Formats: sequence, C-alpha cells, structure tokens
Amino acid sequence: MDMRSLLILSVLLALIKEYEGQTPRVTLLPKFPQVFVGDDVTLVCNHKKEIKPTKWFINGGQQTHENYSMLLTAVTPKNNGEYQCEQDGSKSDPYTLTVLELEPHAQLSPSIGGAVMTNGDGRNLVLQTDDDLKDWACFVLRGESGFALGVDVDEKAKRGVIFAELKEAERATFWCKKKKTELRSNAVTLKKTELMVMLVPPAVPALQGETVALRCVVWGGPKLESAVFYKDQTKLKSSPEDTYTITNATPDDNGKYSCRATYRFSHISAEAARREGDSDAQELKVIDGSPVAVISESGKTLTCSCLRCHPECNLETHTPYLWYHTPLNDPYERSKIFENNSSITVDKEDGLYSCRVDCGKGFSRLSNIYRYKVEFGGLLYILIGLAVLIILTVLIVWILKRRICGGTNVQASGRGKDIDTHDMSVRFEQKEDL
Repeated sequence: MDMRSLLILSVLLALIKEYEGQTPRVTLLPKFPQVFVGDDVTLVCNHKKEIKPTKWFINGGQQTHENYSMLLTAVTPKNNGEYQCEQDGSKSDPYTLTVLELEPHAQLSPSIGGAVMTNGDGRNLVLQTDDDLKDWACFVLRGESGFALGVDVDEKAKRGVIFAELKEAERATFWCKKKKTELRSNAVTLKKTELMVMLVPPAVPALQGETVALRCVVWGGPKLESAVFYKDQTKLKSSPEDTYTITNATPDDNGKYSCRATYRFSHISAEAARREGDSDAQELKVIDGSPVAVISESGKTLTCSCLRCHPECNLETHTPYLWYHTPLNDPYERSKIFENNSSITVDKEDGLYSCRVDCGKGFSRLSNIYRYKVEFGGLLYILIGLAVLIILTVLIVWILKRRICGGTNVQASGRGKDIDTHDMSVRFEQKEDL
C-alpha cells in the first residue's frame, strides 16, 4: 500500500471515529439572536444524518415527537425551557429556549393576502423601521436552507419591500436584520398549497381579544356561491360569504380550520359549470402576545401608558415612549415623532397617531390608533370672518374717501357762489347810483 492510500485510509478512520463519538446537538432555525413572542422556530437535532426515531425531552420530560426536527409555531413564554434530543442512545446537551414577551425592533408584514399561497405564487412584504433602512438586510429560511434577499428601499415612503416566494419549499420564514447588530424584525411564515381552494388565515399571529378573519379563497378568482367552514373536521357554518370571522378570539379557538367552496368561473363563461373543492387544513393558534400600550386623550393631549410592560422597561426612571404618525391616505408611511415624553399635543397635522414603549431588547405592542383630523368647519368660519373683516375695512376706507372728496367739491362750489353774489350786489349798487 502506497503512502497516498495510507493517508486516505487514516483520514477515513479519523472521520469514522469522530462520527461515532459525536453527540447530538440541538440547533435553532432560523438562527435568531433573540426569539420573540409569535415567532415560528424549528429545533433541529443536528447529527451527520437523520436518524429515526429521535427522542425529545423538554425540561427532562420525554415527548411523543420522534422526528429529528421540532416545529414550534407562534411561540410564547410557555415554550420556555431546556430542550434535548437523543439519537442512538446518545443525548444532547440542553438547549435553553427563552421567548421574550416583546415586539422586535422592526415590523414586516404582507402588503396583501394571508399566510397561504398557491404553488408558484409570490407577494410583497413591507418592512418598516424607526431608523434608516440602508443598514437592514432580509433573509428567508426554506426548509433548513437560508438565503439572503434583495430589499427595494423607498426612502421617501420610509419603507422597504421584499418579494416573498416559496419556490419548492412547503413553508418559508422571512425576516430582516440590522447589519452588525442583534436588532431584527418579526418573522412572517408563508405556507404552500397545491389545491384550488385555500383556507387563508392571517400571516401574523392571532392575538387574544382581537378579531380574526379566515377567508375561503379559490385560485383564479371565480364567483363564490357558498362556503362551508370546519374546525377540526367539525362543521361550523355554511355561508354565501367567503369569510369566517372570529370576534374576541381566545385559546378556545385554537385548532385546524378548513373550508369547502362552491364556485363558478362565470367571468370566463356565463354558463360555466358549478364546481366544488376542499381546502387544506390550516392551524390557528391564538396567543396573548406582548404587552400593549394604550393612548388616552384629553382634548388635544394624548397620553401613552403600558400597565403590563415589564419592570426592565424602567418606566419610573426614564420615559422610553415612542410616538408615530401615519398619513390618512397611506397606512405604511409611518414616521417617528421625535418626542420621548409620555404625552404629546396634536393640533396641526391630520393623521393616525400611535405609541409604544421601548424596553431595550424589544418594544411593547403598538397602541390603539388615535385619528386626528383638522376640523374644516372651524377653519372655514375663521376664513369667512377674515374675509368679512377685509370687506368691511375696504368699504369703510372707500366711504371715507368719498366723504373727503365730496367735502372738497362742496367748498369749492360755495366759493364760486359767493363771488357771483358779490358781483351781483356791486352791479346792483352801481345801478342805484345811476
């Protein structure tokens, strides 16, 4: 055996020995520096190959899950704990998952649509931040492979846009991150369906107490005649509308929802045949979410507060209040108001006003929206009053000028008459002398 063969053999033996002695390791995907409430994350038992079954333990307790990866959707602090996996009798070190009950530093949201797309479809995701967008980059995780995405930045509108597509993946998670920092946006997960009929939940987590709309959509935009909605395969309702609405959502609404649609492609042919189809089942998980700020108003003074905000926000030692203004005609053109006080006064600019609290590692949830519009009626009265005042001033000046001009003419006319009378009296006296 030559030296080259011996070298190859020694390398192979070393690799085999390393493989046999390697213990499993739990890895988080995407590799977020911080995990926020509402994120979708996957824990992977990293080994040289997939081994079945894989045992999972949470805080020491064995789970029924046996796949080498574990998907956690819309995580909350209830998911906090130590995760371990075991393969071939070898157990990994504990991986500690900590979910921050806060909002990330930037917001990523679909411009239209929900969490489900057909094969080959795509949509725009809009990125909004409080600072300059030039230092932000965006990424996608498809399966276990991550890719960087191009960001189309609109400096004037203060937002960035990325094009989200699934390609061959069944689901994909999109997020953005500020370069050279740990600041990031929320994550948006999109899922693929191969069916004509889609049950479409929102692309962002469903929050407790809010209204959740589940749409039954048919690819190609036919006329929907009716839709039947199901939860965990149990019929909920049949409706001529395409939306099933849950008001005041609670964890009791958690489950897998689907729909059956009856439709016609009447825009293609007036006599198009009636068709029916079922959607995939889509999971809905209602979570409590991060603490929410609240705006209270007194006249034109707005005050921001957050009763559930964590002690780490240090509301008593400083005032980390963030205020935002959004034009009435563009819900994405949100700009930060440079005012850190808990109260502001609005009396000049129309728009939607909101606030939140900066807690260092993240934010509270945005407050309720305060809509302010300059009262046109009051402004109109002011303008009318000014116009009347100007007209009266001009009229008075004109009258005074007329009077002055009229008095001058009268005096001039009187002197002429005196001269004429004097002449007449002189003539009369001369006549008497004669």
